[in-house]
Order: sequence, then C-alpha cells, then structure tokens
Amino acid sequence: LLVGDFISVLFENRDTVLLQIQEMLRTERITAEPAVLHEISTYNELVPAAGELSVTLFVQIPERELRDRLLVEWAGLEDALAVEVDGVAFAARGPRPAGWIAERTTAVHYLKATLAAEAVAAIVAGTAKVALVVAHPRVALRAELARATVKALAEDLTG
Repeated sequence: LLVGDFISVLFENRDTVLLQIQEMLRTERITAEPAVLHEISTYNELVPAAGELSVTLFVQIPERELRDRLLVEWAGLEDALAVEVDGVAFAARGPRPAGWIAERTTAVHYLKATLAAEAVAAIVAGTAKVALVVAHPRVALRAELARATVKALAEDLTG
C-alpha cells in the first residue's frame, strides 16, 4: 500500500512471514538447522498477536542523495505511524534496529499496532473505516485502506 511518494507499507501475517522465511532460506542457501532456526526466530517477531496488526514500513527513494537527506530529515519516522480505525489512532511501534541512531531513520521498519477490542470488532464486522497515518513534523500522510484490504485484515484478526 502506497502511503506517499516514498513510503509504502505491507501488512504481515503468519502466511507472509512464512513466505519470507522460505525466501531467505532459498536465496541465502541456508540449510544448517541452527541457521534455519535463527531465521524462524527472527521472522516470528513479525507475526502479530491477537488484536495486533503487524506493519512493515518501507522508505523507497531510488535517488541516493535525496534518500540520504530525507532519512536524516525524517528521523523519528518509526514513531510517527498509526493505524486509524473509525477516527481512533493506534500507534504502530517496534524495536529499534541494530545500529539505530536518533539522528536518522532507516529505510525499513517493523512495527505493530495493538487495537482496542472495539476497533477489532468493527474491522471484523466490515463496518470500520481504516487508514494509515504518518504524523511526523517533516512528513504528514494519510492513506485510506480499500475495502478488500480491510477484509483481509479482518481475516488476519480472526485468525
């Protein structure tokens, strides 16, 4: 889902995580059991718990100079994403990546938003209006989710 010119998000679920693990095992030719278990453990962190939505946020800027400048200007972007359900914002937060520095954001963020029971019920019932909101001092964006996406999230939330 495109949220702006340079930001996109992907909702993760058990299936998308399984596919990512398989892809990593194939592309990296990982076959040793400890290495396989490490990949499983690493990617399992992306699987949402009950009442959670797991979001991978990508900053995609092909031009290196612009990317380097915006990653500095957008420091703190990882704390600026929320999932909004019927006008109520639920912050999407995640662990800081290895090597994180406060003066710069990174190009990929793994975040989770914990929803209130009412928000989950509205999504599952198909009545919710859902949006992704970026509220950062240097970049403010809002993207309404299509009905098909909300329906897929409902399936994820009912497991």
